[in-house]
Amino acid sequence: MGTVTLGVSIAVPEPYGSLLQQRRAGFGDTAAGGIPTHVTLLPPTEVARERWPAVEEHLARVASRQVPFPMRLSGTDTFRPLTPVVFVKVVEGAAACSWLQERVREADGPLARELMFPYHPHVTVAHKIDESAMDTAYAALADFEAAWSVGAFALYEQGAEDGVWRLRREFAFGSHEPRQTLPTQQACTERASSPG
Repeated sequence: MGTVTLGVSIAVPEPYGSLLQQRRAGFGDTAAGGIPTHVTLLPPTEVARERWPAVEEHLARVASRQVPFPMRLSGTDTFRPLTPVVFVKVVEGAAACSWLQERVREADGPLARELMFPYHPHVTVAHKIDESAMDTAYAALADFEAAWSVGAFALYEQGAEDGVWRLRREFAFGSHEPRQTLPTQQACTERASSPG
């Protein structure tokens, strides 16, 4: 049946999500169109397609054990020189994100994996663009602020042909049932070369 590349993340809601996605594209990041704004919980991970039901059941269990929590973004930072990434900082909600990502990657679960980098919740706004454009992104969003209540995370699949991340299912906190099945045109998560 082959494999699929999956990711799990928390979407940044409107109007902030579209704003940051547009800014990312404006800085010259050509991947921005296929990656709506998010905080990663599971970076790109290859899974056998037949494991999809087990993945959904696992994520439903993880979501059922989490309650809504406040998320706040403020200012910018960078992973340079380790990796060419500029991001908006998660200044509230990081501990909950860390707890969730550990549960998503549980050693006995269908998404068990090691990370390339220590987990650091963030919202990427520039990736693999030239240094001057990275500097522009860092400065342009230095005063950015956003806050909301997180009530769900979602499962995404990367298109094998176009590399676009498509939203497959959203999982509401405190429930074993998926919140809804969503259109496949939506997208999220980061490419495998990005830190965690």
